[in-house]
This record gives sequence, structure tokens and C-alpha cells, in this order.
Amino acid sequence: MAMISVLTVSAQTSVYDFAVRNDLGQEVQLSTYKGNVLLIVNTATLCGFTPQYTELEALYEQFHESGLEILDFPCNQFGEQAPGSIQEIHEFCTLKYNIEFPQFDKIDVNGEQAHPLFTWLKTQKGFGGFDVNDPVGKRIDDMLRQRDADYDKNSDIKWNFTKFLISRDGKVLKRYEPTVKIADIEADIENAL
Repeated sequence: MAMISVLTVSAQTSVYDFAVRNDLGQEVQLSTYKGNVLLIVNTATLCGFTPQYTELEALYEQFHESGLEILDFPCNQFGEQAPGSIQEIHEFCTLKYNIEFPQFDKIDVNGEQAHPLFTWLKTQKGFGGFDVNDPVGKRIDDMLRQRDADYDKNSDIKWNFTKFLISRDGKVLKRYEPTVKIADIEADIENAL
């Protein structure tokens, strides 16, 4: 069964080949977003990076009319920091952070139950490392290295708020680990638009 999944994912050529479930449980073809620049993010509501929702919403407001879509995928795989149902998560994000960008059903991004979209994204852009000169990057690197000395040798998502920038033609341009400043991502979004 896993082999079929791998073959299916490897046959995909763009983000538009995937379908996901929205926060209402309805299937959405990502081809709906064809022609837009996408920022795909795995999120959590109880994470130290959760305040990035404010910055993501600011990016969305600034660039949405120019063709940016931010696609939010809550994930409970990292410290169980996305508890609750998707409805509870959506209510929290809209009330606390006023997000207006699309939010999708909770998913796994790693392991046997990983959503095929994230399996494909990881094949397109592997883990680039944390900036260990940044105190937060160093702390996360130390924490993950204690669990697995070779954690950085695979393309798995390492933590909440990992982001993938997708071009207007559905190709992965860049992967950003959660410690990358949103201001640094903004320049890449402008270039992609």
C-alpha cells in the first residue's frame, strides 16, 4: 500500500495535482488556485511560533489582490500543539488573529499518515537547516538533535510553521523553516508575484 502512495506522489508534477479538505470537510482541488502564488504552511495554535499568524495575515492583506494565497494546514504532530477540532482551531485563529486566508482540515505532515501534498512538497524542497546563530534556531536544533543526532539528514518537516512558496505555475520555489523571518519571505513573495 505504501508503495502505491509513493508512486502516486512521485507522479505529481505540480501542487495543482492535489486535493485537500477545507475546514468544513469539503474536498478542494488545489487547481482552484492555479495562477496564484501560494504560501503553504503547517500551523499550530499553542506553539511559540503561533504569533506568526499576525504576520501571515499582514502578508495576505498586503499581497492577496496581487495574487497571493496563504493555505493553512493545522498539524498536531509537534508537541501536540494543535489540539481540538478544526472548527475550534478556526474559531481561535479568526477571533485571536483575525485570519482571512483559507484554513484546511488538520493533517499529518510526516509519517505513514502524512498527507500526499506534504509528502510531495518535501520531495521538492528538503530540510535546509536552522540558523544556529539565531537563539531560537539553536534551541530547536539542540532539542531535535538530542532526540535524533541525524534529524537534519531527511526532508521531514521539523516543526510547526514550516512554509513552502509555490510559483504561479505550481512549482515549489522555496522552503522556509519556522525560524525564518516573515520579512525575509516577503521579498521572495514579491519576486514571485
